[in-house]
Amino acid sequence: MTDENEHARAPGEPETGGAAAGASGDQEGPSPQDDSRVQLEEARKSAEAFKDQLLRKAAEFENYKRRSEAEYLSLMRSASEGVLASLIPVAEDFARSLKSAADGGVNESFVKGVELIYQKLIKVLEQQGLRPFDSLGKLFDVHYHDALLQMPREDVPPGTVIEEVERGYMLHDRVLRHAKVVVSTSANGAGVPGDAGSKETPEA
Repeated sequence: MTDENEHARAPGEPETGGAAAGASGDQEGPSPQDDSRVQLEEARKSAEAFKDQLLRKAAEFENYKRRSEAEYLSLMRSASEGVLASLIPVAEDFARSLKSAADGGVNESFVKGVELIYQKLIKVLEQQGLRPFDSLGKLFDVHYHDALLQMPREDVPPGTVIEEVERGYMLHDRVLRHAKVVVSTSANGAGVPGDAGSKETPEA
């Protein structure tokens, strides 16, 4: 009896022994391994977010680079258009002068020298993307031709270019100068269509 009374817990006295140890074990914080796993997962998510941002910025920069290159090429072409257009009459004057000199009996060596200069000028223009296109015998096309006159003809279909007064020129894939032409009409007056042609680039 005495031993039992000694080991009996008084009212209000806290538990000791196994029950208290169990409660103490339940209150322990996360282990170092758990902390490492959480930190590793957070680092992985952060790396994925940075990778996604980097890919987005790289794509945006590539699009900006392409736009800048396209704008630069367009600007260069536009800047050269005026100069090349003003050189066309010069080249044509050269050609007319050579023809006149040859017909007028001018010194042959002089004519050949001028012709070499003319050929160099034409080559420079071609290197810049300028080239003439043929219109004679083709159907009138408002995208390439300006009709100066209409003349009745029975030997060709109506709307055919029967005379090229001034050649047209292309700069790369654009019309720099429309050809000035004379167009055929039928005997009953049918002439130039309102929008003839197929937009195909005429042959040089």
